[in-house]
Amino acid sequence: MNQIIDFLNTPSELPPWIIEKELQFSASKFQQSGFTGALNYYRAMDMNWELLGAWQGVKITTPTKFIVGDEDVGFEAFGRGDYIKGKAFKGLVPNMEVVVIGGHHHIQIEKAERVTSEILSFFGEW
Repeated sequence: MNQIIDFLNTPSELPPWIIEKELQFSASKFQQSGFTGALNYYRAMDMNWELLGAWQGVKITTPTKFIVGDEDVGFEAFGRGDYIKGKAFKGLVPNMEVVVIGGHHHIQIEKAERVTSEILSFFGEW
């Protein structure tokens, strides 16, 4: 957990890709319901692990483009970035192109034009 906490920076102002009204809307929803929905992923992790066990080692051969922000906590924490960029992951998804863009977890919002361009170029290849 410290890896995630250490990786986070507290911004002094909102990033340009989020507006105050959107932030307040999201905050009000979390105040009403808490983080139950978001935390259910972690609560079900053992069950998901069991259900997905049958697929362990199966290759995904469909052409794939993996787009991620270089400052995404989920990408950098626990060595995931090295794994995703390494040979082991590529071995499971041999037709995958990894694109690392300067940005964070919501890269599709933060760098919308770049992500759209990457997706369209991917579709153009096939």
